[in-house]
Amino acid sequence: MFRKWNAFIHGEERRDYMHPKPVRGVDEHLSGDLSADMIQIRRMFDNSSDLVDRSIMAAGTPIRVLICEGMVNLGTYAEILAEPLMNLPPTLQDKDALLDYIRRDSLLGADQKEFHTFGDLFTFLMSGFAVILIEGLPLGIACGMQGFSFRSISEPSSEVNVRGSREGFVEPLRINLTMIRRRIKSPALKFELMQSGVRSKTEVALVYMTDSVSGELLDTVRARLKSAELDVVLDSGYLQPFLEEKPLSLFSGVGTTERPDTLCAKICEGRIAVLVDGSPFAMIVPYLFNENFQSVDDYTHQPYYAAFIRLLKYAAFLFTILLPGTYVALATFHPELFPDALLFNIASSEESTPFPLLFEALIIHFIYELMREAGLRLPRPIGHAVSIVGALVIGDAAVTAGLIGAPMVMVVAITAISSFVVPSLYQSITVLRFVFIIIGGVWGLFGITLGIGVLFCNLCAKHPLGVPETAPASPFSLYPMRDIFTRQNWKRLGRRELLIQDMPGSQIKKDA
Repeated sequence: MFRKWNAFIHGEERRDYMHPKPVRGVDEHLSGDLSADMIQIRRMFDNSSDLVDRSIMAAGTPIRVLICEGMVNLGTYAEILAEPLMNLPPTLQDKDALLDYIRRDSLLGADQKEFHTFGDLFTFLMSGFAVILIEGLPLGIACGMQGFSFRSISEPSSEVNVRGSREGFVEPLRINLTMIRRRIKSPALKFELMQSGVRSKTEVALVYMTDSVSGELLDTVRARLKSAELDVVLDSGYLQPFLEEKPLSLFSGVGTTERPDTLCAKICEGRIAVLVDGSPFAMIVPYLFNENFQSVDDYTHQPYYAAFIRLLKYAAFLFTILLPGTYVALATFHPELFPDALLFNIASSEESTPFPLLFEALIIHFIYELMREAGLRLPRPIGHAVSIVGALVIGDAAVTAGLIGAPMVMVVAITAISSFVVPSLYQSITVLRFVFIIIGGVWGLFGITLGIGVLFCNLCAKHPLGVPETAPASPFSLYPMRDIFTRQNWKRLGRRELLIQDMPGSQIKKDA
């Protein structure tokens, strides 16, 4: 029986999985015969209505200009490409002379590249380039004239700050790279482009500082991204599992940010940022656990206030995962630990409820998650209705009907507020909250203590890309602790550069 189960889990799944395959014909080279090449392009494009081609006689040589409708700025196309091609000097009667003119003597586009295969032709065409094909030449010329619409730069929705920049990443990759370059005007800042996704051909950019990054770390990240065998890549989350490390954990070693200033600060520490075209969220590797409790405001406010906010965030994290489970454990197994007045109130409240305390906690937290998800997915004009219903259901009706005790409602309210203090850990917090409720309801405080120990052991076992996730607290190092629970002022922080490969316990080679 077990052999059949193993065969089903491992063998059959492997046989059923098929690696993504490219479209047939994309690796073929252009023939130089315009008619034959256009027939092949039309066949592979399946006569899609957004393919626009124009036949032009340029100085007596037939050429074809192809664009993808809606991807090209028509004003730029007419002014920089169409008009110069129509008014070429008559001396360019030879196709080689015409090619040399386009290569060296003309400026038909700021971003001008040559290609030889149909696959490259489609990639340029669908990226907002105008493609030029010349009769008798087995190559094409792509001129960058992007003009597609995109969301304007605005304040990031997930990382709101009091002081500092209000700019957040947008979906087009080139715009995001521009925002990074504006902040770091150094030749050491490097953008390395690659493609991911067999069909989508999504552009992925590695961003790093050549004078800070470790060569070993860079090779590892580059190799993992190239090994991602995916059909389409539509968001940075598609590539995140390929950058994760074992063991299995609820905490990720890959950070995300919408803020260009945050990304710039991280790459100056020797990290690598990964940006994906079409996503406003950039990934940062490696990412340490303590960085979930840091924000841009920590470095713009006074150090004493930044320290207070960070300690508040750590307390909120512990509250939101431990408070419900600890309350269930105390009320079920250790009621003598409550003060007398509070114990009498809890006993009288729970006496009128029909469910055990464990089941009651699970129900009310499940209802809260339902309302949160409903409010998140509903259209904004009617999203406030969920808040009204939630207040009526949890705050009044459930207590009045005797289904839920009033102390449990208070616990849920504190837990819900605390969970929003550290939004980057919300997914982990939600699962851990339910786990500790079950542990506390079954094994009491001893189970809670054991669960905390297992959680910290799992966290300490993670080494994202060779760096301990709990560094510099474990393994401990005094100097990097200057910016963990508290923050020193910039006069001291700026004295010495601290790179990610210098963290205690790091297995990354320090050669850049």
